[in-house]
Amino acid sequence: MADFDLVLKGTLVLPDSVVPEGHVAIRDGLVAAVGQGDMPAAKERQDLGKALILPGAIDAQVHSLSQKNQEDFIWSTRAAAAGGVTTIVDMPYDEGNLICSAEAVRGKATHVESQARVDFALYGTIDPEEGARRIPEQVEAGVAAFKFSTFGTDPKRFPRIPAPLMAECFAAIAPTGLTAGVHNENDEYVRAAMEKVKASGITDYRAHEMSRPPLTELLAMVEIYEIGAATGCPAHVVHCSLGRGYEIAAAYRAQGHRATVECLIHYLTLDSETDAKRLGGRSKCNPPIRPRAEVEKLWRHIAAGNVTLLSTDHVSWSLDRKTNPDMLANASGLPGLEAMVPLFVKGALERGVPLTWAARLMALNPARHFRIDHIKGALEVGKHADIAVLTPERHVFDASRTGSNVVGWSPYDGMTLPYKVAATYLRGKLAYDGSKVLAEPGNGNFVRPLASLPLQGLSV
Repeated sequence: MADFDLVLKGTLVLPDSVVPEGHVAIRDGLVAAVGQGDMPAAKERQDLGKALILPGAIDAQVHSLSQKNQEDFIWSTRAAAAGGVTTIVDMPYDEGNLICSAEAVRGKATHVESQARVDFALYGTIDPEEGARRIPEQVEAGVAAFKFSTFGTDPKRFPRIPAPLMAECFAAIAPTGLTAGVHNENDEYVRAAMEKVKASGITDYRAHEMSRPPLTELLAMVEIYEIGAATGCPAHVVHCSLGRGYEIAAAYRAQGHRATVECLIHYLTLDSETDAKRLGGRSKCNPPIRPRAEVEKLWRHIAAGNVTLLSTDHVSWSLDRKTNPDMLANASGLPGLEAMVPLFVKGALERGVPLTWAARLMALNPARHFRIDHIKGALEVGKHADIAVLTPERHVFDASRTGSNVVGWSPYDGMTLPYKVAATYLRGKLAYDGSKVLAEPGNGNFVRPLASLPLQGLSV
């Protein structure tokens, strides 16, 4: 008699160990057992040899609706499944619809549920004209965190939140136990630097990094963490491209504050000397790609435990918005859902960084961060059987051939990767078979944070 629905055997990558000849057993969409050695009886058993078996990744930062009529969740979650990502956390800055009220959260959740192929959680934010008053209602509607910015990309869709209002928002969030995530660039400094670059006449790939020097990030990070310290709110910097930034975050944590920081896969992969020069507008992101020396510093911070989360900040801009010869005229952001997991494995193996960090930074830590670790984030009994299988197949990444990337380009095109995503399982069901996304639209569920005692007080 079969004890389980499915058993997968290979090299288990767990947050605290790598288990050769390990296996994970699945029953009714949940992890039912984890072990080593001979596989138990099951309806289906797969010995995957030297394949890596990881918990499905949770991408903590995705923009599925930044460009109208371009991607949407039917495509972003398709790319996620093809990349071993089983849950995405989507940002609140949708073109034409700022997610800043309970009505907007519920409307977006309904929209996504009809399209999503993998599970999803949602960020909320505020309209600066309304202040913090709609924060409690968004908590009740199920947001997993809140997002703000110290830099104003657009006064309505992606507004700057000045420090006094930021403090008001943090104070409103603190009793809920949720986290306030902030885009970390000092608005005045960036604008002054941009004017200086424009006056110099430099318009090529160098212009973007010059327009956002290191202090633009670091000053903003200190502001964010000081507001968190003053209000008792968990303060999170949603992307940091500089080694110094991780030192700042670690210092606040050492002082007892809840100060977390996120790295993006492109900061661990691309550099400004070669890749930005090669890619031009296709490398533009905020904060910008930095020199190779900073890339290597970030890997050392990963090994030291100073990075909280790893994500993509995925956005699929059409090429007409990424190929302007004037670097500053291009849209900011890069697609990355399909590439994050194999890129991290490649970088870690090349530098001797333990693969356990893959399970921590892309699964366990994000699940805890967004308070969904009661069902997500680990190959543990009782949790969703969300699994990514990577096989040792050396291949050249090509977004145009994956069948999942709506824009058909990636900054990682042409890179040789030692491992390939061979399968993705969502709640025990095969969502991607290594060549085709099998999960249909509507397969994904809206994942809400587990209510803490303060949240129960809000009748969540």
